Amino acid sequence: MRDLPINLLRTFMVVADTLNLTEAAKYLHKAPSTISMQLNRLEDLVANPLMERGQHGVRLTAAGLQLKSHAQQLLNLHDQIVGSFQNIDIGGKVRLGTHDQYASRTLAPLLEEFILSYPEADLEVFCDHRPDHLVAMLEKGKLDIALVEMLADTEGGTRLRRDELVWVSSKGHNVEQQPVLPLAVFDEGCYHRLYACKALDEVGIRYRIAFTSQSRAGVLAAVRAGIGIAIIPHHTVEDDLNVVEDMPALPDTEVTLFMAPKVNEATQRLGRIIEDSPMFSGAAASAS
Repeated sequence: MRDLPINLLRTFMVVADTLNLTEAAKYLHKAPSTISMQLNRLEDLVANPLMERGQHGVRLTAAGLQLKSHAQQLLNLHDQIVGSFQNIDIGGKVRLGTHDQYASRTLAPLLEEFILSYPEADLEVFCDHRPDHLVAMLEKGKLDIALVEMLADTEGGTRLRRDELVWVSSKGHNVEQQPVLPLAVFDEGCYHRLYACKALDEVGIRYRIAFTSQSRAGVLAAVRAGIGIAIIPHHTVEDDLNVVEDMPALPDTEVTLFMAPKVNEATQRLGRIIEDSPMFSGAAASAS
């Protein structure tokens, strides 16, 4: 049986996450042709096609999906072994503040990578739906680093990815056609709630708060049940949700990373993992 090189598996995982050879090449600092050659070599080693290439990106085959789950486990173990030797002197407390929509999705694999690579670091994660509150906690010394959603083209932090907010509803319910629009929103202090109410008020659409939650999972559960319509970033829309057209325009937002002025090396390493991730490769970063 032939061994599977770690570097080929790592390239495969980046492509599997981005589903785009160009984006993967940018992240890995390699030419797209090099990425293709590495994928071809990996397919030869496993004797199965792993991806189907098309004009609009790539799609994992059944074998590719199977390899993705196994490859991640192998890379995690590899990184844990290497990290236990290389990063043994990098430790200390790392206090991260973020929104539930990041902690439960894009951040999860990055945090797993961090704790495996830096076993001596003590990671503490605090979730809150209010970006201003998280930034205030950081400024007061209660957090070391914060990943939040900010209004586009405003100041502060390192901007990682630009996105648009969209209205979403359940594919099985037409709640957007009700005479008084029911909303499923976060508690007061969330930008999504503020922008939704402001946009509806400006065009005179009647609405009511039908469901309130402090978590993304709660809001989307209400949407799927037909209780209300919600606002989420476009890149987080899931397959069973419907993007509602012909609704008031919403502002663009930016995934933004804030870091306290004086932090330990472990916190800086986490910041670099987040900044370098292909998950946040959608926009040019700017710092202030």
